[in-house]
Amino acid sequence: MIVGIKNLTKTYTMGDVSVKALRGINLSVDEGEFVAIMGASGSGKSTLMNIIGCLDRPTGGTYTLLSHNAGILNRKELASIRNSHIGFVFQSFNLIPRTTALENVELPVHYRHGIPSVKARKLARESLERVGLGERIHHVPNQLSGGQQQRVAIARALVNDPAILLADEPTGALDSHTSVEVMALFQELNAQGKTVIVVTHEPDIARYTKRIIRMRDGTIISDQKVDTPRSALKDLAVLKQEII
Repeated sequence: MIVGIKNLTKTYTMGDVSVKALRGINLSVDEGEFVAIMGASGSGKSTLMNIIGCLDRPTGGTYTLLSHNAGILNRKELASIRNSHIGFVFQSFNLIPRTTALENVELPVHYRHGIPSVKARKLARESLERVGLGERIHHVPNQLSGGQQQRVAIARALVNDPAILLADEPTGALDSHTSVEVMALFQELNAQGKTVIVVTHEPDIARYTKRIIRMRDGTIISDQKVDTPRSALKDLAVLKQEII
């Protein structure tokens, strides 16, 4: 088990007002799963993602990540966990302008101790090749399409070989064709053994995963396996024929 959550709660206090974002979440995710977390705005899905990603701490309950009790770790320990075990992909790409794809992907490696620059560059190049951008390594973000920029972001998330890949609305800024391309990449990575969790409000995106968790008002209202996920590669082939 990679993720273990028991009776997790999160309450935000703003002055005299308390807002319960999570209300007793119980969840486990095993190695190699491909999970979608769905819900409307305010359902708690992003709060849950932030806690899974060690970007925030729960108010109550326990969260175990790879045998680490993340709820009791200090900021430095949480940062170390994030850099070593978690890869993040965001809707807005979060790439550094005027910095090449290779340099963007190298960045997380430099936060690891004892990694020479030559090794960091090699890892970054391999990660970009893994997502099909081996010929774009010296391009800066504004020289890349939206889909290519998201692939750079995915390469950056993968460069430290994390145990889990967390994607928060990864297709939110992309058109439908490019969104399917990104999901095809996630399916490929999952087929290679990578654990992937995607937060999305789009049913068309969730259909490519193997398990769909739906949230409402800070609780999980359903947790279902997908018997036959949609094949993003097949959908891409159909879209290509429609364009022709």
